[in-house]
Amino acid sequence: MAAFDHLAVSAATLDEGAAVVEAALGLPVGPGGVHPFMGTHNRLLGLGPGEYLEVIAIDPAAPAPPHPRWFRLDRFCGAPRLSNWIVRVEDLDAALVMAPDGAGQAVDLERGSYRWRMAVPADGCLPFDDAFPALIQWRGSLHPAAQLPDLGCRLVRLEIAHPEAEALRAALPVSDPRLIVVPGERALRATIATPHGERHLG
Repeated sequence: MAAFDHLAVSAATLDEGAAVVEAALGLPVGPGGVHPFMGTHNRLLGLGPGEYLEVIAIDPAAPAPPHPRWFRLDRFCGAPRLSNWIVRVEDLDAALVMAPDGAGQAVDLERGSYRWRMAVPADGCLPFDDAFPALIQWRGSLHPAAQLPDLGCRLVRLEIAHPEAEALRAALPVSDPRLIVVPGERALRATIATPHGERHLG
């Protein structure tokens, strides 16, 4: 069983990323936390039950890890943008057996009271130029979305463009009518319903 879990907006700095998301959606981005293993930190926005959006950036107060950071953050440049999406699975090891080469190795992680396992690629780059989702397995009953205020945001559509659209579609571990794979230059475009109407992130 697999399901959409969250979106990741990467940024050069956390404040810059949060400002872009807040301007796009017209809503405040809440606090998050730090990831010592990766030397990153984030801020979160709820997208309804079991789903959320994170803004993520390198934490300047943390020492650089001895391995590449996730989501290619070591090489990130330019404006904040929707860079990745994450799928929740019940059995990460089984999901990795079925995933394309390069989907990553399972790593045990924690942030505060949260515990999870995540597939982290050795070079920080996911298959299909990061159009393939990162895979996560939450441990225990705690999930970030349950702790976030409901501001009325919901994911309406995530369009995933890639030159190898058919191969990407066949490789996806999740079936969700909101996930649309189309041929084209690699891009992620999210449509999010807000109290102000539908807004877009890309």
